[in-house]
Amino acid sequence: MRLILLGPPGAGKGTQAQRLVDKYGIPQLSTGDMLRAAVQAGSEVGKRAKAVMDAGELVSDAIVNAIVAERIDQADCAKGFILDGYPRTLVQADAVESMLSQRGIGLDTVIELVVDDRALVGRIVKRAEDAKAAGQPVRKDDNPAVFEERLREYYKKTAPLTGYYYAKGRLKTVDGMASIDAVTAEIEAVLEAAAKAR
Repeated sequence: MRLILLGPPGAGKGTQAQRLVDKYGIPQLSTGDMLRAAVQAGSEVGKRAKAVMDAGELVSDAIVNAIVAERIDQADCAKGFILDGYPRTLVQADAVESMLSQRGIGLDTVIELVVDDRALVGRIVKRAEDAKAAGQPVRKDDNPAVFEERLREYYKKTAPLTGYYYAKGRLKTVDGMASIDAVTAEIEAVLEAAAKAR
């Protein structure tokens, strides 16, 4: 099973991805984790990424795409994987199509967690308050101003992917405002339908 989770920051993609990892035994591939692992492993593409990051620059699409391609060739991805936070742009989405077709595999489905932006900001504020109350550190992203900037960035660069995957007949939407368990159940129903359609 190969799927992409789409949705703005705070939509619950990480929580749902972790549940899918536990249920299906496939890895969740997040670009941040993949970048760090490639740098640590000292692979060719990891060295290129490290040089860019050490210079304080943003890692290019070409490097990110190469890191993803390298990662999906690893043994634990043989049964499938969940892409979370990638692709972020139409250029990266094209790269995913290309790298999968070169390997003779395809995406099973793309699931978008549909959420209400105002409610999301409230969720972030509550998450920060809960962390403080529990004596835990508050995530840097759990600041309403920082979060709203991330939302704007998402709508500018990543939201167009919903149209891209809808046009390919792969997009399924799930109500991201429902309870965590209800979202999980809806995602599993989508995945079961996709498995039957294969």
